[in-house]
Amino acid sequence: MLLAEAGLLDGHEATTHWAYCDILQRRFPAVKVRAQRALVISGEGQRLVMAGGGTSWLDLGLYLIARYVGVDVAMQVARINLIDWHHIGQQPFARLARSRQVEDGVIARCQTWTWIAEHYSAPSPVAAMVRLSGLAERSFKRRFQQATGMPPLEYVHTLRLEEAKHMLESGDQPIEAIANEVGYEDAGFFSPLFRRKVNLTPAQYRKRFGTMRRALESGASNRREMGDRSNSGGGGTTR
Repeated sequence: MLLAEAGLLDGHEATTHWAYCDILQRRFPAVKVRAQRALVISGEGQRLVMAGGGTSWLDLGLYLIARYVGVDVAMQVARINLIDWHHIGQQPFARLARSRQVEDGVIARCQTWTWIAEHYSAPSPVAAMVRLSGLAERSFKRRFQQATGMPPLEYVHTLRLEEAKHMLESGDQPIEAIANEVGYEDAGFFSPLFRRKVNLTPAQYRKRFGTMRRALESGASNRREMGDRSNSGGGGTTR
């Protein structure tokens, strides 16, 4: 944001934490925001180096070591610190659904997650939102785009895919069943759409984040069990 405010990013590629890329693009339309990338090198002489969210600063650190000290040293640092390069970018980690806006009350009511979730199986969710709004279809689509920054159908897709991500990482349902449950009768349509938006296939996403969730759940469960045993084992008297 500071680089953009100073005018240093005009006409250049840039990135930041995925949650702020939309804001960066709106405030500074001359900047070429690359939300999907965890590391961007741009500017005159490639002097501007920007990282995305969270641990992507590790990519930035390795890049700078490789650039100014040497690739072998950067590789050694990566091995010592167990650093894995974020070659898949930020997309798999990003929440696809934007925050619900409040400026337009009519659109906000249609935009509510719970309402959309309850109508996944509806054959025409956008038409259903139009009816809910009480507006003419053209007026509704124009106001929805203005309020949320995306067309209504794209918003429906983002919510469906975000729900699918949660189901993939937290359960073992077949991908076809998940596709159907979030509103896609054709898994052949769902999988390419998921790949395009998330930068991983549904199976790749499940393997990466399902493994992470199970490890975290197992660790938390073991910790609770140890605490329970500790609390129940203090009945004796010390002499």
